[in-house]
Amino acid sequence: MYKLFLTFITSVLLLGNQQSKPTLFLIGDSTVKNGKDKGDNDQWGWGHFIGDYFDTAKITVSNRALGGTSSRSYQTKGLWDSILTRLKPGDYVIMQFGHNDGGPLDDTARARGTIKGTGPESREIFNPITKQQEVVHTYGWYLAKVISETKAKGAIPVVCSPIPRNVWKDGKVARATTDYGLWAKTTAEKEGALFIELNGLIADIYDKEGEAKVASTYFGTKDHTHTVEAGAKLNAAEVIAGIQSLKGLSLNKYLK
Repeated sequence: MYKLFLTFITSVLLLGNQQSKPTLFLIGDSTVKNGKDKGDNDQWGWGHFIGDYFDTAKITVSNRALGGTSSRSYQTKGLWDSILTRLKPGDYVIMQFGHNDGGPLDDTARARGTIKGTGPESREIFNPITKQQEVVHTYGWYLAKVISETKAKGAIPVVCSPIPRNVWKDGKVARATTDYGLWAKTTAEKEGALFIELNGLIADIYDKEGEAKVASTYFGTKDHTHTVEAGAKLNAAEVIAGIQSLKGLSLNKYLK
């Protein structure tokens, strides 16, 4: 009887610890979590390696990104709602979108694009994927919605600008300073969310190392967007550097 009592008490304590332990949710596209997160096609997202930096006895890291999604389709597919129902005070949400937001609004293949910018513009379309009418908003609108709903749950939102692609001009990697990187920053500032200039942090390293080394070391030969293991590890390290630069961010206390 005494052993059963001890087992019961231990189970209750463990359950209580799991429920009280905060969760860091990562949301985004395939550059955060590629495929099934098993290195398919030798490609990895940076979210796979984030957990290595945290004391997982004190915080749970949950990579909920999905390849092919945009700031719009991540929500319309119900992926964000599945997190929102679990979100509790003291949790964290790091979001990185933009790579897929530039697509068409209503094509028959994906229908995942968003209106460019951060304004209130919207457009009603017929979505050929869902076979329903849909009001499509700006990239900034979708980010702002996630930020607002995260804060309403007592959780802490952190916005990242999208990682740079392996695209170069005149010896410099292309940066997102006039589109999605800028819009992510503008939205974060407007909505009172923390912001990591991930695009710039990584681009600075790429520029120093040069086009040839970056291409062969971080991207391989598959495409110019998805990173191999070394590239994903570099990106993860820069996410952590960004977190550490945000001195008021309580997430820092869970780092190893």
